Amino acid sequence: MPRRCGVAYARDKGAGTCVLRNGLVPSRSVEGTLTYRGRVVTANELSTIRALLATPGISRRALSLHLCDAWQWRQPNGLPCDAICRGLLLWLHRAGHIQLPPPQWTTRKAWRPRTSAPPVRLDTTPIAMSLGALGPLVVHQVRRTPDEAVFNSLLAQYHYLGYQQPVGEHLKYLVVAGDRPVACFAWGSAPGALGIRDRFIGWSAEARRRHLRLLVANTRFLIPPWVQVPHLASHLLGCMAARISADWHRVYQHPIYWLETFIDPTRFRGTCYRAANWIVLGRTTGRGHRAPTKQPTRPIKEVLGYPLVPDFRTRLTG
Repeated sequence: MPRRCGVAYARDKGAGTCVLRNGLVPSRSVEGTLTYRGRVVTANELSTIRALLATPGISRRALSLHLCDAWQWRQPNGLPCDAICRGLLLWLHRAGHIQLPPPQWTTRKAWRPRTSAPPVRLDTTPIAMSLGALGPLVVHQVRRTPDEAVFNSLLAQYHYLGYQQPVGEHLKYLVVAGDRPVACFAWGSAPGALGIRDRFIGWSAEARRRHLRLLVANTRFLIPPWVQVPHLASHLLGCMAARISADWHRVYQHPIYWLETFIDPTRFRGTCYRAANWIVLGRTTGRGHRAPTKQPTRPIKEVLGYPLVPDFRTRLTG
């Protein structure tokens, strides 16, 4: 069984398109309307933004919060879509449609790429025993906690894909036996369009747009190389399936009905996922939904899924 069940996905950046730093691609239609992350910005809304910009002393954050309130642009947990709105404003600013005020706050921290994490020193003494002898396992959700640095460092040092700061809805888990970490899980937003998954669920494009947030992807799974415990990986996948929907609801105010992951078949067999009853859906085309041709442009991955409720199709297609 492989010690590192590595998975990841990346959004297709297309060719000749303006790609935002978060990997999403805004577009301008033929008719000249402005579209950002699926939202059309009308001429009236653009006028509203310019009118608010005329307010003396208004900051970028205040402008974003005003717009979220005026447009009733809120997340499922009731919080304003402030980050998305600021991204929209910055995109309009860079395209020359508005002129934002100078930023009022800058950080003194040294710049660090989103794919790096400071190393944390850990005990790497081998752990080689049976699952029963390992003792009680405690699963911690470590996002925005002091232990997040340990999680980030483990992925950066020992996962073959390294560490990458997630965007959008995401949770990070550290599994501890005694006082030693033995596994890491990263869960994040599922990709917007995935043919083999979409056909398996049987939903329409409109249903997918409305219910995509009810799916999450296992973007990283790491068992450090010094941990050699048979059946640990599949056992932990079962533990995660039992709790992730409740954790997601606690943080984001909506449940999860479907889990998915991507495995590089040239590196891994996905044995732990299969042992945990994940369903093998097939393989990706290696193109991405904005690929300019039908030729693969990225590694082909095997896709596995796991429904968390028996009637997942009804909930996702309704």
